[in-house]
Amino acid sequence: MIPRLRHTFAAYPSQFWLIVFGVMFSSIGSSIIWPFQLIYISHKLDQPLAATATLITISATIGMLVSFLGGSLADRFGRKPIMTLALAAHGLAYLLMSRADSYLAFLLPMSIMGAAMPFYAVGSDAMMADLLTPAQRPGGYSILRMMNNAGIAIGPSIGGLLVTRSYALAFYAAAAGMLIYAALLLIFARETLGKAADGQKAESLARNLLGFGQVFRDRAFIVFVAAAAFGLIAPLMMWTLLAVYTNTYFGLPENLYAWLPVTNALMCVFVQYFVTLVTRRFRPILMIAAGMLVYAVGVGSVGLMSNFWGFWLSMVIITLGELILMPTGTTYAANRAPEAMRGRYMSIYWLTWGLARAAAPMIGGFLHDQIAPVAIWYGGLAIGLVSALVLFALAAREDRPPASEGRGAASA
Repeated sequence: MIPRLRHTFAAYPSQFWLIVFGVMFSSIGSSIIWPFQLIYISHKLDQPLAATATLITISATIGMLVSFLGGSLADRFGRKPIMTLALAAHGLAYLLMSRADSYLAFLLPMSIMGAAMPFYAVGSDAMMADLLTPAQRPGGYSILRMMNNAGIAIGPSIGGLLVTRSYALAFYAAAAGMLIYAALLLIFARETLGKAADGQKAESLARNLLGFGQVFRDRAFIVFVAAAAFGLIAPLMMWTLLAVYTNTYFGLPENLYAWLPVTNALMCVFVQYFVTLVTRRFRPILMIAAGMLVYAVGVGSVGLMSNFWGFWLSMVIITLGELILMPTGTTYAANRAPEAMRGRYMSIYWLTWGLARAAAPMIGGFLHDQIAPVAIWYGGLAIGLVSALVLFALAAREDRPPASEGRGAASA
């Protein structure tokens, strides 16, 4: 076991491990508060769920608007400054949120957070693609997710205890995690923007932004992005609204609910590697479609549950979909991107999360307020199934030989 760990550690560059352990540390801090964030805001504002959830929609919309800029800046000025500034801003947002007591007071930190998240994600994924070879990326992204989820396994269990005593302490802990990771990056990380992108750095920002045209001409990638963005609405409705749903209608307290994200995180830590050993044998787009299908089933199953263990089972199903889809989707995006375009490809890839994160609270809130609370989960099932069908169709299309190739075979 020890020799295998040493071999794994030696197989990746030292900066990869700096990012991995920094992500784990920051995820401990942030996951102390995020599972309970909407409960906190709902109690503070005392408004209908749809109205409260618009804060998340606004945050995600801002994230979408800046994600294009983040990718262009990462390809022009480098990954490190984008990541460091994003982490520092995220920490500041948590501090501001601890003092908020009105809709407008929550809007500022939620907006900052919405801008910071895609900036960091784009910079980080581009840096990982710089550091790792194509052969290393499936394993590297899986390790990154495992360590991120190791932090998430620790954070909510601490947060569940803290928030029953003081939400302010939980916000301070989240801010500390982000700010410490930002300091580690600033001091120890080196810039990874490669020489192949030097021409991009010399361009004006406007010309650099025009480079997104090349990404949009990659039709298969854009179909993937659109289908994934639609399908991810389903699990993001669950992550956004499940805590409020279980607390309001089934009396599930925060300290008990905390074990649901902990279960998700522990599965990502201990099961992700073995799932990746299987999924890497198949084409990424096929595994992405399979993961989306499992996601849909998991979200739909919530509508059948009424107690902790039922919700726990739904979380297990959803996590299986996540284990299949997440590292595979990142690998698919990284492998399609030319070196000088990685930041912009990752911007478009992370747009899937921005679109889904913006739409999920609105759709879930509408289904909850206008139809019935349980309609959230059946609507999520339908959304996920449609997305999975489109992705399976894309996988089947990629299996077909080009038309000219088929004619050549016929004439032969």
